[in-house]
Amino acid sequence: MRRREFLGTLAAAAAPAARPNIVFIYTDDQRWDAMSCAGHPFLKTPNLDRIAREGARFGNAFVTTPLCSPSRASFLTGRYVHAHGVTGNGDNNALSHQLVTWPRLSHDGGYETAYVGKWHMGNDDTPRPGFDRWVSFRGQGAYVDPALNIDGKAERVAGYMTDLLTEHAVAFIRRPHSKPFALYLGHKAAHGPFTPAARHKDLFAGQAIRRAPSAGDTLEGKPALQQPATGNPLRGPNDETILNQIRTLAAVDEGVGRVLEALEAARQLDNTVVVFSSDNGYFWGEHGLGDKRAAYEESIRIPLLVRYPRLVRAGTLIEQAALNVDIAPTMLELAGLRIPAEVHGRSLVPLLRGQARNWRRSFLAEYFAEQQYPRIPSWQAVRTEKWKYIHYTELAGADELYDLAGDAYEMKNLIGETGAKKVLDSLKADLQRLLAATR
Repeated sequence: MRRREFLGTLAAAAAPAARPNIVFIYTDDQRWDAMSCAGHPFLKTPNLDRIAREGARFGNAFVTTPLCSPSRASFLTGRYVHAHGVTGNGDNNALSHQLVTWPRLSHDGGYETAYVGKWHMGNDDTPRPGFDRWVSFRGQGAYVDPALNIDGKAERVAGYMTDLLTEHAVAFIRRPHSKPFALYLGHKAAHGPFTPAARHKDLFAGQAIRRAPSAGDTLEGKPALQQPATGNPLRGPNDETILNQIRTLAAVDEGVGRVLEALEAARQLDNTVVVFSSDNGYFWGEHGLGDKRAAYEESIRIPLLVRYPRLVRAGTLIEQAALNVDIAPTMLELAGLRIPAEVHGRSLVPLLRGQARNWRRSFLAEYFAEQQYPRIPSWQAVRTEKWKYIHYTELAGADELYDLAGDAYEMKNLIGETGAKKVLDSLKADLQRLLAATR
């Protein structure tokens, strides 16, 4: 090799790789197992499966607060709810304009940015700082013929919400870009009232919903769920309601396929970090519950898929615990930007590289009670690979302790067991440590 060629090759090897594009897609209220790649018995999600097949699926991904607005703020900021202040689904309009989000930092760091979809931190649908393109709607919006805010202008649009958001996302990908782009696509689906696209209204007709053993929970050892002041007895959604929720995901999966196709057509697919997740899980009758908010697995556990062949080996299954607060530092690291010191999450890049040393052994989750949902009081929880401790901060004598290795459905509360005292004391100390570390 000639000297000039050698020096050119050496310089190319030493030069930093071009910063990737980022596409983050998330749904509302989608359980971790509501994908065929996670083992759902009849829901087919071929495009989500493709992300998992060509990238990584996290088998243990969680939100730190299983509620829409708080979780969304944590995804965006990398901070716990008790720190960023979006503690419920109420009026967070002013506060959500002030959040220091990873798209905002990416924009300031040289990215072209777009937010398309459900913001749901208050009813203010006006553009937030740090986005070059804005397509959103007030509050929950509507599945059919919704009103959208497009770059600050209100417009009512005919069509099905999931398809319309996908069209705006695809249009942003297709437009000329002189710098890397970051697209944040937040679907209304699969939030209630569950309204599938007309083409999917009869999908899965006749399919039976398999109930978990915890659907028959007597609630012994769960004082928080036995409170007499909460009115009606517990009951979860019926089979048709669950089927309709699942049906809304069919359009989401189709939309993911269109996004991938648009990236391929632009020759940007392998230069793009594609991430798919959800803002929290959802109960299908476990412990008699519907919705989310409680500290049990179905509520806090979420799907998390990542495709980026420059970093992630195809078909990777990552079992270490990943949190929604980890998304912001992950995106910032991949974008080559500084991670603010106040971020609580950890970048997932080492796990994506297959470097799992010194990863977290426990994590904190929390929920702040809402007056209109008295069934679930405020709680703080610590989860390890094997154990979960739930502390009800305003309800004496209601704490719970579960051996997840032997009781995956969280049926037997061990809080009063003598043999569990050492574990309980350790988890209580861990709770205080985690709270102190995330101030």
